[in-house]
Amino acid sequence: MSSTSEARPPLPPFTRESAIEKVRLAEDGWNSREPQRVSLAYTLDTQWRNRTEFASNREEARQFLARKWARELEYRLIKELWAFTDNRIAVRYAYEWHDDSGNWFRSYGNENWEFDENGLMANRFACINDLPIKESERKFHWPLGRRPDDHPGLSELGL
Repeated sequence: MSSTSEARPPLPPFTRESAIEKVRLAEDGWNSREPQRVSLAYTLDTQWRNRTEFASNREEARQFLARKWARELEYRLIKELWAFTDNRIAVRYAYEWHDDSGNWFRSYGNENWEFDENGLMANRFACINDLPIKESERKFHWPLGRRPDDHPGLSELGL
């Protein structure tokens, strides 16, 4: 893992509270849909597996995010802590989006994250499934951007 002077608190080793905070910060970042900003949470030599795409550095991750949010329109994400250890966090998540033809989807996934000592994500392994939904079946209705604190999470929504 690369060492850098950048830091992204909370830092490992994680407690339950700091792991939950780290997950919410990641959710907030991804809901911004700002590839440059989000990419700064990853090490320079971050390793990703996301569906059929692999990234082997921060710039490739940034490019991936730019492509993702160009095709996944009105993207809204909820993440939930699943498990954690000293420098690793497992999450489950769901996000809703539509394509350029107006077809809606809810994508369900799990991610395994590993962090360096500065709290930057060095490894990200994602498994994701897409479920076509009707617009009337959407559950994520907040304005684009950060999920409001009073909006239900995955467990509360029965997802």
